[in-house]
Amino acid sequence: MWTAGFTSTDSEGCPLRPSRSSLATQIMALRIDPKIDSRQLVPAIERLFELSAIKILALEKTWAPERGTPVFTVRGRYTTRGWTEWTQGFQYGSALLQFDAMGEERFLEIGRRGTFQRMAPHLSHIGVHDHGFNNISTYGQLLRLMHEGKIPPQAEERAFYELALKVSGAIQAARWTRLADGTGFIHSFNGPHSLFVDTIRSLRVLAVAHQLGHVLMGEQDARISLLQRLVQHAWNTLRYNLYYGEGRDAYDVPGRVAHEAIFNIASGQFRCPNSQQGYSPFSTWTRGLAWALLGCAEQLEFFYAGEHGTEEDFAAVGGRQAFLQQLQRGALVTAEFYLANCCADGIPMWDTGAPQLHRLPSDYLNRPSDPYNPWEPVDSSAAAIAAQGLLRLGNYLLAQGQTARGRRYRQAAFTIARTLFRPPYLSTDPRHQGLILHSVYHRPNGWDHVAPGQKVPNGESSMWGDYHARELALLILREARGEVYPTFFAGVEKH
Repeated sequence: MWTAGFTSTDSEGCPLRPSRSSLATQIMALRIDPKIDSRQLVPAIERLFELSAIKILALEKTWAPERGTPVFTVRGRYTTRGWTEWTQGFQYGSALLQFDAMGEERFLEIGRRGTFQRMAPHLSHIGVHDHGFNNISTYGQLLRLMHEGKIPPQAEERAFYELALKVSGAIQAARWTRLADGTGFIHSFNGPHSLFVDTIRSLRVLAVAHQLGHVLMGEQDARISLLQRLVQHAWNTLRYNLYYGEGRDAYDVPGRVAHEAIFNIASGQFRCPNSQQGYSPFSTWTRGLAWALLGCAEQLEFFYAGEHGTEEDFAAVGGRQAFLQQLQRGALVTAEFYLANCCADGIPMWDTGAPQLHRLPSDYLNRPSDPYNPWEPVDSSAAAIAAQGLLRLGNYLLAQGQTARGRRYRQAAFTIARTLFRPPYLSTDPRHQGLILHSVYHRPNGWDHVAPGQKVPNGESSMWGDYHARELALLILREARGEVYPTFFAGVEKH
């Protein structure tokens, strides 16, 4: 069980007394409502999907595909931003989530048509690390909906979705950097030296392709296990992008996350942390933190559901049990760090070390978030991603018999969801194409719109923020209705 940064644990592995190095992460910022449950959130979720329908239809009517992919809003209208086309799966995946939640066939048609007509280039894209974002959100969701009987079973269509996911998983796994110890990682679009924390959630496509019986074929017809590459990538993310209060550098506190880990590709050695979208390698970009939390939680669910792999798949990381212990350790340490470093209502600032945070009230973490403050933006998209991670982690821990901690994380997720699903975060203006307001994309590059009269970005939405809010809402709604628990691997009939 996880003990990094703590002097003792209880019978469930929960920390009892923090060491000095981890004291800061034990100050609980989020005011968790211990009584709220999924059923109490249903009216807010139904209102969210009512607004969601309007916004999906508005974007479908006005967006010209030749413009590229919608990324974020400017003055309430979705616009594109050339970096990578990593959000197109969220565009069509949002329509599929809408159909799943409310059963309206026109949204199934939008999602299915968009997938068939626009998503094929993402299957064979060799230059990115985001296959799990684009293709699980579309082909993966369609496969799941068919498996659950929400869309009619058609053998040819199912085979098409399965083939797409096999190809995507293998293409993603081929983007490989080998390290000196014989392990490796899927490198980011920055190049073979770059390991992004985001990619731990993109590993879902390797998991699905593996369960479909697929492998990556290499030189001399070498059969490369997709599960082995998933395990090694996750292992190196946990080693190099996450921190545990073990003195790796002067700013090592449990749960800190580096957006990027940099390697010398000639020697295969780690060199330093870095950040593309955060403020500093030595602070935490909170959306990267959220990706790590959700990615770990989903992989724990995947392996708990029965994926055992072979001894060879886990040999380089010390075996299956050592890997799962480290995966749970990463999930717990990021969950605790998030809860200690968001505002009292569950919304975090965009980076824990943002340069103007000192101008906010000294107790700003103990207050509800203020998206209109003049100093630093919040990031609602990080909250949407993290809330799902907390809910899935809580459910996993409950299944493992860790009742106290599991319930705590579930209540934290419901508390955050309540904040997101109402103003000032829920966009109730039908003229605004976004669903969840106050999302931030790339603060260091200055890409986010700053409205007249404001000093920092606010009032805008992002495709990933809107998508993950819908995904969170669906997860809670299904629980409230007593429906099937949705996972990324639920549609796969293991080969």
